[in-house]
Amino acid sequence: MTTTPPEVSPARRVDEEARLAAVHRYRALDTARDGTFDRIAALAARIFDAPMATVTFVGSDRVWFKAAHGLAGPAQAARVPGLCASAVLQDEPYVITDARSDLRTLGNPLVEGDPGVRFYAAVPLTTAHGLRLGTVDVLDTVPRLPTDAQLDSLRDLAALVMDELELRLSAVRTIAAERERRTEAERLAGALQRTLLPPTLPRVPGLRAAAAYHTASPHEVGGDFYDLFPLDDGRWAFFMGDVCGKGADAAALTSLTRYALRAAAIYDPDPCAVLANLDLVLKGEYQGSDPRYCTAVFGVLQPVADGSFTVTLAGGGHPPALALRADGTVQPISTMGGQLVGMLPDPRFVQATTALSPGESLLLYTDGLTEARTADGSLLGEDGLARYLTATAAARAAADPQHALLRRVQALLDDLGEGVSDDTALMVLSVPTPPATS
Repeated sequence: MTTTPPEVSPARRVDEEARLAAVHRYRALDTARDGTFDRIAALAARIFDAPMATVTFVGSDRVWFKAAHGLAGPAQAARVPGLCASAVLQDEPYVITDARSDLRTLGNPLVEGDPGVRFYAAVPLTTAHGLRLGTVDVLDTVPRLPTDAQLDSLRDLAALVMDELELRLSAVRTIAAERERRTEAERLAGALQRTLLPPTLPRVPGLRAAAAYHTASPHEVGGDFYDLFPLDDGRWAFFMGDVCGKGADAAALTSLTRYALRAAAIYDPDPCAVLANLDLVLKGEYQGSDPRYCTAVFGVLQPVADGSFTVTLAGGGHPPALALRADGTVQPISTMGGQLVGMLPDPRFVQATTALSPGESLLLYTDGLTEARTADGSLLGEDGLARYLTATAAARAAADPQHALLRRVQALLDDLGEGVSDDTALMVLSVPTPPATS
């Protein structure tokens, strides 16, 4: 004759669903044993002078042994009534003084088989919301009666387990919240950074232009900037720079600097005059506060009938542009002596002129590149960059030199890896080689 088990009440089902959700939330199942819980199990066995003690978590159909002192076998067992599976349903200590004569433990494999449990005492692991995750329990192979002091100690050990679980859950939540905050900060920083740079460079007749931005930290907005735009007389203007600081203040300064450079170029496109006007704007905007300054290089491209370009540029404390000649040599276009923009009472800006012939390129960059650390810990430096470009000149694709050059510098940044500690802006202006005629 078979009997049908009574239907589980809706309230009991809700309680079990909430309990299992808590077991999942505390990441209790399928975790490796560790020293903290092992010591608690060993202490429980010592208090009861018993050979076995465990810390368990009870899932929907199994019992997971987080710690098992003196109990050999697998890390989990089926959720069979009588011991842990029954103890987890109780609010108070659950005690079996003699499992052989207790109807609650009939058929339990730990009683009927190895190790032959006779005595069992457990206290549930209960959350602050009254949800029971598992048990701290003590087992023996002989019948016995626990003292009130032993059961009180078992309660204390269960409370210690819960304290440890709460600490670990709090740490997990803190890490998750920090990861979410950093992800949101990265998203906002990236969005703001994109507003400070031109989305694409314009097409310049007879010239190819390419740019890239290497972010050292995704959490902060950098102050590197660049732009390329037409002037009214058929010439083209370009600039690159790096403002002081990071974050929102740097973003505001970058936005002001880009606007001021464009406006100054319309008023008077002479490169030194443009930097001088930017200097006045920064001093006027930040008058009476801490000085806000930047490095900058501003240039004008003048197309020539033979397909080349005359480049006139001025620098204010910025690394020199590098001209990559058709024969593979690298020539710094020095503006040494140009001073920071917005810092000094009467700054000096230095101008230089060069020509870009077909097959030649001009590389502009910010100091995040040259201040990067190489494998031996030394700075790459301007000389190191020039040596690298000279050594890799053969890799430049004649049909598309500016993209090849940009890829080469980006490959260098990738090779430097963590040695790059600051944002780096790159811009390449190249005069393509005319296609060969048959």
